Amino acid sequence: MPTNPYLDVLRVPGAAAFSAAGGLARLPMSMVGIGTVLMIQAYSGSYAMAGRVSAVLVIAQSLASPQVARVVDRVGQRRVLLPLLVLTTAGLFGLVGAAMAGAPEAVLWVLAVLAGGTQGSYGSYVRARWTHTLAEPRRLHTAFSFESSVDELVYIVGPVMATVLATAVIPSAALLVAAVAGGVGGLVFLVQRATEPPVRVHDDGTPGEVLGAGPRSAILVPGMPAIALVFLAMGTIFGAVDVSTVAFSTEHGHRGAAGVVLAAFALGSLVAGLAYGAKHWTSRLSTRFVVGTGVLAAGVSLFFTAGSMPVLALVMCVTGFAIAPTVINGNAMVQALVPAHRLTEGLAWVGTSIGAGSSLGSWVAGARIDAAGSHAGFVVAMAAGGLCLLLALVALPTLRRK
Repeated sequence: MPTNPYLDVLRVPGAAAFSAAGGLARLPMSMVGIGTVLMIQAYSGSYAMAGRVSAVLVIAQSLASPQVARVVDRVGQRRVLLPLLVLTTAGLFGLVGAAMAGAPEAVLWVLAVLAGGTQGSYGSYVRARWTHTLAEPRRLHTAFSFESSVDELVYIVGPVMATVLATAVIPSAALLVAAVAGGVGGLVFLVQRATEPPVRVHDDGTPGEVLGAGPRSAILVPGMPAIALVFLAMGTIFGAVDVSTVAFSTEHGHRGAAGVVLAAFALGSLVAGLAYGAKHWTSRLSTRFVVGTGVLAAGVSLFFTAGSMPVLALVMCVTGFAIAPTVINGNAMVQALVPAHRLTEGLAWVGTSIGAGSSLGSWVAGARIDAAGSHAGFVVAMAAGGLCLLLALVALPTLRRK
Protein backbone atom coordinates (compact mmCIF):
# COMPACT_ATOMS: atom_id res chain seq x y z
CA MET A 1 0.00 0.00 0.00
CA PRO A 2 1.44 3.43 -0.96
CA THR A 3 2.66 5.52 1.97
CA ASN A 4 0.99 8.86 2.57
CA PRO A 5 3.81 11.31 1.67
CA TYR A 6 2.79 13.78 4.38
CA LEU A 7 2.76 11.16 7.14
CA ASP A 8 6.11 9.94 5.86
CA VAL A 9 7.86 13.27 6.42
CA LEU A 10 6.04 14.05 9.66
CA ARG A 11 7.30 10.77 11.16
CA VAL A 12 10.87 12.08 10.93
CA PRO A 13 12.04 12.58 14.55
CA GLY A 14 11.25 16.09 15.75
CA ALA A 15 9.57 17.17 12.52
CA ALA A 16 5.96 17.22 13.71
CA ALA A 17 6.92 19.16 16.84
CA PHE A 18 8.85 21.96 15.12
CA SER A 19 6.28 22.19 12.33
CA ALA A 20 3.38 22.54 14.80
CA ALA A 21 5.20 25.14 16.89
CA GLY A 22 6.19 27.02 13.77
CA GLY A 23 2.57 27.05 12.66
CA LEU A 24 1.46 28.66 15.92
CA ALA A 25 4.32 31.17 15.70
CA ARG A 26 3.06 32.14 12.21
CA LEU A 27 -0.51 32.83 13.40
CA PRO A 28 0.20 36.57 13.92
CA MET A 29 1.08 37.00 10.23
CA SER A 30 -2.57 36.34 9.35
CA MET A 31 -4.02 38.33 12.25
CA VAL A 32 -1.86 41.42 12.63
CA GLY A 33 -2.66 42.97 9.25
CA ILE A 34 -6.45 42.75 9.37
CA GLY A 35 -6.39 43.15 13.17
CA THR A 36 -4.54 46.45 12.85
CA VAL A 37 -6.93 47.67 10.15
CA LEU A 38 -9.99 46.79 12.25
CA MET A 39 -8.54 48.28 15.44
CA ILE A 40 -7.26 51.56 13.98
CA GLN A 41 -10.36 52.07 11.83
CA ALA A 42 -12.61 51.49 14.85
CA TYR A 43 -10.73 54.02 16.98
CA SER A 44 -9.98 56.61 14.26
CA GLY A 45 -12.78 56.14 11.71
CA SER A 46 -10.30 56.21 8.80
CA TYR A 47 -9.49 53.32 6.46
CA ALA A 48 -6.58 55.32 5.05
CA MET A 49 -4.98 55.73 8.48
CA ALA A 50 -5.64 52.06 9.29
CA GLY A 51 -4.02 51.05 6.00
CA ARG A 52 -1.00 53.27 6.67
CA VAL A 53 -0.32 51.89 10.15
CA SER A 54 -0.78 48.32 8.94
CA ALA A 55 1.50 49.01 5.99
CA VAL A 56 4.22 50.46 8.23
CA LEU A 57 4.18 47.33 10.39
CA VAL A 58 4.42 45.02 7.39
CA ILE A 59 7.09 47.14 5.69
CA ALA A 60 9.21 47.03 8.84
CA GLN A 61 8.83 43.27 8.99
CA SER A 62 9.63 42.94 5.30
CA LEU A 63 12.77 45.06 5.41
CA ALA A 64 14.15 43.55 8.61
CA SER A 65 13.27 39.90 8.02
CA PRO A 66 16.04 39.04 5.50
CA GLN A 67 18.62 40.81 7.65
CA VAL A 68 17.47 38.86 10.70
CA ALA A 69 17.58 35.65 8.63
CA ARG A 70 21.14 36.42 7.54
CA VAL A 71 22.23 36.75 11.17
CA VAL A 72 20.31 33.55 12.00
CA ASP A 73 22.30 31.71 9.31
CA ARG A 74 25.54 32.97 10.88
CA VAL A 75 24.73 32.73 14.60
CA GLY A 76 21.83 30.29 14.99
CA GLN A 77 18.06 30.47 15.39
CA ARG A 78 17.78 30.38 19.17
CA ARG A 79 20.45 32.97 19.99
CA VAL A 80 18.98 35.55 17.61
CA LEU A 81 15.24 34.96 17.85
CA LEU A 82 14.66 34.65 21.59
CA PRO A 83 15.48 38.31 22.37
CA LEU A 84 13.59 39.47 19.29
CA LEU A 85 10.53 37.52 20.44
CA VAL A 86 10.38 39.66 23.58
CA LEU A 87 10.59 42.87 21.54
CA THR A 88 7.88 41.76 19.11
CA THR A 89 5.47 40.96 21.93
CA ALA A 90 6.21 44.28 23.64
CA GLY A 91 5.67 46.14 20.35
CA LEU A 92 2.26 44.58 19.74
CA PHE A 93 1.07 45.27 23.29
CA GLY A 94 2.38 48.81 22.99
CA LEU A 95 0.53 49.34 19.71
CA VAL A 96 -2.71 48.21 21.31
CA GLY A 97 -2.24 50.51 24.30
CA ALA A 98 -1.40 53.53 22.12
CA ALA A 99 -4.39 52.96 19.83
CA MET A 100 -6.79 52.65 22.74
CA ALA A 101 -5.36 55.84 24.26
CA GLY A 102 -5.85 57.78 21.02
CA ALA A 103 -2.12 58.42 20.54
CA PRO A 104 -0.95 60.40 17.49
CA GLU A 105 -0.39 58.43 14.29
CA ALA A 106 3.38 58.99 14.54
CA VAL A 107 3.44 57.08 17.84
CA LEU A 108 1.53 54.23 16.23
CA TRP A 109 4.11 54.16 13.45
CA VAL A 110 7.00 53.84 15.92
CA LEU A 111 5.33 50.94 17.73
CA ALA A 112 4.41 49.32 14.42
CA VAL A 113 8.07 49.46 13.37
CA LEU A 114 9.10 47.81 16.65
CA ALA A 115 6.48 45.05 16.37
CA GLY A 116 7.13 44.38 12.69
CA GLY A 117 10.88 44.86 12.53
CA THR A 118 11.59 42.26 15.20
CA GLN A 119 9.06 39.65 14.08
CA GLY A 120 11.19 37.64 11.67
CA SER A 121 9.88 35.00 9.29
CA TYR A 122 9.07 31.74 11.05
CA GLY A 123 8.00 30.18 7.77
CA SER A 124 11.59 30.43 6.51
CA TYR A 125 12.99 29.12 9.81
CA VAL A 126 10.70 26.07 9.65
CA ARG A 127 11.64 25.41 6.02
CA ALA A 128 15.32 25.71 6.90
CA ARG A 129 14.80 22.98 9.51
CA TRP A 130 13.11 20.78 6.93
CA THR A 131 16.05 21.29 4.53
CA HIS A 132 18.46 20.32 7.31
CA THR A 133 16.34 17.29 8.28
CA LEU A 134 15.53 15.85 4.84
CA ALA A 135 18.05 15.02 2.11
CA GLU A 136 15.78 13.58 -0.60
CA PRO A 137 14.36 16.22 -2.99
CA ARG A 138 11.01 14.45 -3.36
CA ARG A 139 10.44 14.37 0.40
CA LEU A 140 11.58 17.98 0.69
CA HIS A 141 9.00 18.94 -1.97
CA THR A 142 6.35 17.24 0.16
CA ALA A 143 7.56 19.04 3.29
CA PHE A 144 7.56 22.43 1.56
CA SER A 145 4.06 21.71 0.25
CA PHE A 146 2.91 20.78 3.74
CA GLU A 147 4.30 24.03 5.14
CA SER A 148 2.53 26.02 2.45
CA SER A 149 -0.66 24.29 3.48
CA VAL A 150 0.06 25.20 7.11
CA ASP A 151 0.46 28.79 5.94
CA GLU A 152 -2.96 28.63 4.33
CA LEU A 153 -4.52 26.98 7.39
CA VAL A 154 -3.14 29.89 9.40
CA TYR A 155 -4.77 32.26 6.92
CA ILE A 156 -8.09 30.43 7.27
CA VAL A 157 -8.13 30.52 11.06
CA GLY A 158 -6.40 33.87 11.60
CA PRO A 159 -8.70 36.31 9.75
CA VAL A 160 -11.84 34.67 11.17
CA MET A 161 -10.44 34.89 14.70
CA ALA A 162 -9.29 38.46 14.15
CA THR A 163 -12.61 39.74 12.84
CA VAL A 164 -14.67 37.91 15.47
CA LEU A 165 -12.44 39.15 18.27
CA ALA A 166 -12.27 42.72 16.95
CA THR A 167 -15.99 43.04 16.22
CA ALA A 168 -17.57 40.90 18.96
CA VAL A 169 -15.16 41.50 21.86
CA ILE A 170 -13.10 44.70 21.61
CA PRO A 171 -11.29 46.20 18.57
CA SER A 172 -7.87 45.45 20.07
CA ALA A 173 -8.58 41.81 20.96
CA ALA A 174 -7.18 40.44 17.69
CA LEU A 175 -3.74 41.94 18.26
CA LEU A 176 -3.68 40.82 21.89
CA VAL A 177 -4.39 37.21 20.92
CA ALA A 178 -1.84 37.41 18.08
CA ALA A 179 0.83 38.62 20.48
CA VAL A 180 0.21 35.75 22.92
CA ALA A 181 0.00 33.07 20.20
CA GLY A 182 3.14 34.29 18.47
CA GLY A 183 5.05 34.47 21.73
CA VAL A 184 4.09 30.97 22.87
CA GLY A 185 4.60 29.39 19.44
CA GLY A 186 7.96 31.08 18.93
CA LEU A 187 9.19 30.01 22.38
CA VAL A 188 8.16 26.37 21.89
CA PHE A 189 9.80 26.36 18.44
CA LEU A 190 13.09 27.82 19.65
CA VAL A 191 13.58 25.48 22.64
CA GLN A 192 13.69 22.51 20.23
CA ARG A 193 17.46 22.35 19.77
CA ALA A 194 17.83 18.90 18.14
CA THR A 195 16.39 19.99 14.78
CA GLU A 196 17.96 23.48 14.67
CA PRO A 197 20.21 23.85 11.60
CA PRO A 198 23.91 24.01 12.50
CA VAL A 199 25.85 27.25 12.26
CA ARG A 200 28.36 27.35 9.41
CA VAL A 201 31.92 28.08 10.52
CA HIS A 202 35.05 29.58 8.99
CA ASP A 203 38.20 27.57 8.62
CA ASP A 204 39.50 29.13 11.87
CA GLY A 205 36.48 27.80 13.75
CA THR A 206 34.64 31.10 14.22
CA PRO A 207 30.92 31.15 13.38
CA GLY A 208 29.82 32.85 10.19
CA GLU A 209 29.32 32.41 6.47
CA VAL A 210 31.70 30.38 4.36
CA LEU A 211 34.30 32.78 2.96
CA GLY A 212 34.31 33.43 -0.77
CA ALA A 213 30.97 31.69 -1.32
CA GLY A 214 29.30 34.02 -3.82
CA PRO A 215 27.35 37.26 -3.30
CA ARG A 216 27.17 38.76 0.18
CA SER A 217 23.37 38.65 0.12
CA ALA A 218 21.03 35.94 -1.11
CA ILE A 219 18.99 38.50 -3.05
CA LEU A 220 22.03 39.09 -5.30
CA VAL A 221 22.16 35.46 -6.42
CA PRO A 222 21.19 35.34 -10.14
CA GLY A 223 17.48 34.59 -10.49
CA MET A 224 16.56 35.79 -6.99
CA PRO A 225 15.65 39.39 -7.98
CA ALA A 226 13.20 38.05 -10.56
CA ILE A 227 11.53 35.78 -8.01
CA ALA A 228 11.36 38.61 -5.48
CA LEU A 229 9.63 40.96 -7.94
CA VAL A 230 6.98 38.38 -8.80
CA PHE A 231 6.19 37.84 -5.13
CA LEU A 232 6.16 41.59 -4.54
CA ALA A 233 3.30 41.86 -7.04
CA MET A 234 1.58 38.83 -5.52
CA GLY A 235 1.78 40.39 -2.07
CA THR A 236 0.18 43.56 -3.42
CA ILE A 237 -2.85 41.45 -4.32
CA PHE A 238 -3.08 40.13 -0.76
CA GLY A 239 -2.82 43.55 0.88
CA ALA A 240 -5.41 45.12 -1.42
CA VAL A 241 -7.79 42.18 -0.93
CA ASP A 242 -7.55 42.38 2.88
CA VAL A 243 -8.54 46.04 3.11
CA SER A 244 -11.07 45.82 0.27
CA THR A 245 -12.82 42.86 1.85
CA VAL A 246 -13.23 44.68 5.17
CA ALA A 247 -14.65 47.71 3.32
CA PHE A 248 -16.91 45.55 1.11
CA SER A 249 -18.28 43.71 4.14
CA THR A 250 -18.93 46.99 5.95
CA GLU A 251 -20.74 48.44 2.93
CA HIS A 252 -23.02 45.38 2.83
CA GLY A 253 -23.76 45.50 6.56
CA HIS A 254 -21.77 42.36 7.42
CA ARG A 255 -18.51 43.72 8.82
CA GLY A 256 -18.01 40.69 11.05
CA ALA A 257 -18.09 38.35 8.02
CA ALA A 258 -14.90 39.80 6.50
CA GLY A 259 -12.78 37.14 8.15
CA VAL A 260 -14.98 34.34 6.80
CA VAL A 261 -14.60 35.69 3.26
CA LEU A 262 -10.84 35.99 3.64
CA ALA A 263 -10.81 32.43 5.00
CA ALA A 264 -12.39 31.28 1.73
CA PHE A 265 -9.38 32.77 -0.07
CA ALA A 266 -7.05 30.68 2.09
CA LEU A 267 -9.27 27.58 1.90
CA GLY A 268 -8.88 27.38 -1.88
CA SER A 269 -5.13 27.71 -1.47
CA LEU A 270 -5.03 25.04 1.26
CA VAL A 271 -6.86 22.48 -0.89
CA ALA A 272 -4.68 23.21 -3.92
CA GLY A 273 -1.49 23.07 -1.86
CA LEU A 274 -2.26 19.66 -0.37
CA ALA A 275 -3.17 18.23 -3.77
CA TYR A 276 -0.13 19.75 -5.43
CA GLY A 277 2.28 18.50 -2.79
CA ALA A 278 1.02 14.93 -2.90
CA LYS A 279 2.09 14.58 -6.54
CA HIS A 280 5.64 14.26 -7.87
CA TRP A 281 5.93 16.66 -10.81
CA THR A 282 8.27 16.16 -13.77
CA SER A 283 7.52 19.30 -15.79
CA ARG A 284 9.72 22.38 -15.63
CA LEU A 285 9.55 24.12 -12.28
CA SER A 286 9.80 27.56 -13.91
CA THR A 287 6.92 26.78 -16.28
CA ARG A 288 4.68 25.70 -13.41
CA PHE A 289 5.60 28.91 -11.59
CA VAL A 290 4.46 31.07 -14.53
CA VAL A 291 1.27 29.05 -15.04
CA GLY A 292 0.40 29.63 -11.38
CA THR A 293 0.74 33.40 -11.77
CA GLY A 294 -1.48 33.23 -14.86
CA VAL A 295 -4.24 31.42 -12.98
CA LEU A 296 -3.94 33.93 -10.14
CA ALA A 297 -4.24 36.87 -12.54
CA ALA A 298 -7.32 35.31 -14.13
CA GLY A 299 -8.89 34.76 -10.72
CA VAL A 300 -8.44 38.30 -9.41
CA SER A 301 -9.94 39.67 -12.62
CA LEU A 302 -13.26 38.24 -11.36
CA PHE A 303 -13.34 40.41 -8.22
CA PHE A 304 -15.17 43.21 -10.01
CA THR A 305 -18.08 40.85 -10.73
CA ALA A 306 -18.77 40.26 -7.02
CA GLY A 307 -21.94 42.02 -5.92
CA SER A 308 -22.68 40.10 -2.72
CA MET A 309 -20.82 38.43 0.12
CA PRO A 310 -21.44 34.83 -1.07
CA VAL A 311 -20.27 35.63 -4.61
CA LEU A 312 -17.15 37.36 -3.29
CA ALA A 313 -16.36 34.35 -1.10
CA LEU A 314 -16.76 32.01 -4.09
CA VAL A 315 -14.52 34.14 -6.29
CA MET A 316 -11.88 34.28 -3.58
CA CYS A 317 -11.98 30.53 -3.01
CA VAL A 318 -11.46 29.82 -6.71
CA THR A 319 -8.71 32.41 -6.96
CA GLY A 320 -6.98 30.85 -3.97
CA PHE A 321 -6.31 27.65 -5.93
CA ALA A 322 -3.31 29.35 -7.56
CA ILE A 323 -1.65 30.67 -4.40
CA ALA A 324 -0.11 27.70 -2.58
CA PRO A 325 1.29 25.95 -5.70
CA THR A 326 2.93 29.20 -6.81
CA VAL A 327 4.46 29.81 -3.38
CA ILE A 328 5.62 26.18 -3.19
CA ASN A 329 7.35 26.51 -6.56
CA GLY A 330 8.90 29.82 -5.58
CA ASN A 331 10.38 28.36 -2.38
CA ALA A 332 11.65 25.34 -4.31
CA MET A 333 13.44 27.61 -6.80
CA VAL A 334 15.03 29.55 -3.94
CA GLN A 335 16.20 26.29 -2.38
CA ALA A 336 17.81 25.34 -5.72
CA LEU A 337 19.37 28.75 -6.40
CA VAL A 338 20.75 29.84 -3.02
CA PRO A 339 23.82 28.31 -1.32
CA ALA A 340 23.02 26.23 1.75
CA HIS A 341 24.69 28.65 4.16
CA ARG A 342 22.32 31.43 3.00
CA LEU A 343 19.15 29.37 2.68
CA THR A 344 17.25 30.94 5.60
CA GLU A 345 17.93 34.40 4.19
CA GLY A 346 16.90 33.27 0.69
CA LEU A 347 13.61 31.82 1.92
CA ALA A 348 13.01 34.95 3.99
CA TRP A 349 13.18 37.06 0.83
CA VAL A 350 10.05 35.29 -0.46
CA GLY A 351 8.11 36.26 2.66
CA THR A 352 9.68 39.71 2.60
CA SER A 353 8.60 40.34 -0.96
CA ILE A 354 5.06 39.20 -0.23
CA GLY A 355 4.99 41.32 2.92
CA ALA A 356 6.31 44.43 1.16
CA GLY A 357 3.76 43.99 -1.60
CA SER A 358 1.02 43.45 0.97
CA SER A 359 1.87 46.73 2.68
CA LEU A 360 1.87 48.53 -0.65
CA GLY A 361 -1.47 46.96 -1.57
CA SER A 362 -3.14 47.84 1.72
CA TRP A 363 -1.80 51.40 1.54
CA VAL A 364 -2.90 52.09 -2.03
CA ALA A 365 -6.19 50.22 -1.69
CA GLY A 366 -7.00 52.03 1.57
CA ALA A 367 -6.60 55.39 -0.13
CA ARG A 368 -8.69 54.32 -3.12
CA ILE A 369 -11.44 52.93 -0.85
CA ASP A 370 -11.71 56.20 1.06
CA ALA A 371 -12.08 57.98 -2.28
CA ALA A 372 -14.35 55.63 -4.23
CA GLY A 373 -15.47 52.62 -2.19
CA SER A 374 -14.49 48.96 -1.90
CA HIS A 375 -14.60 48.16 -5.62
CA ALA A 376 -11.83 50.70 -6.18
CA GLY A 377 -9.71 48.65 -3.80
CA PHE A 378 -10.41 45.47 -5.76
CA VAL A 379 -9.25 47.26 -8.92
CA VAL A 380 -5.86 47.65 -7.24
CA ALA A 381 -5.79 43.87 -6.69
CA MET A 382 -6.73 43.23 -10.32
CA ALA A 383 -3.94 45.49 -11.59
CA ALA A 384 -1.44 43.74 -9.30
CA GLY A 385 -2.54 40.36 -10.67
CA GLY A 386 -1.79 41.44 -14.21
CA LEU A 387 1.59 42.79 -13.15
CA CYS A 388 2.39 39.53 -11.35
CA LEU A 389 1.85 37.55 -14.56
CA LEU A 390 3.79 40.04 -16.66
CA LEU A 391 6.79 39.93 -14.34
CA ALA A 392 6.75 36.12 -14.30
CA LEU A 393 6.74 36.00 -18.10
CA VAL A 394 9.64 38.46 -18.28
CA ALA A 395 11.57 36.44 -15.69
CA LEU A 396 10.94 33.06 -17.32
CA PRO A 397 14.05 33.00 -19.58
CA THR A 398 16.29 33.86 -16.60
CA LEU A 399 14.72 31.23 -14.37
CA ARG A 400 15.02 28.57 -17.06
CA ARG A 401 18.71 29.33 -17.55
CA LYS A 402 19.32 29.01 -13.81
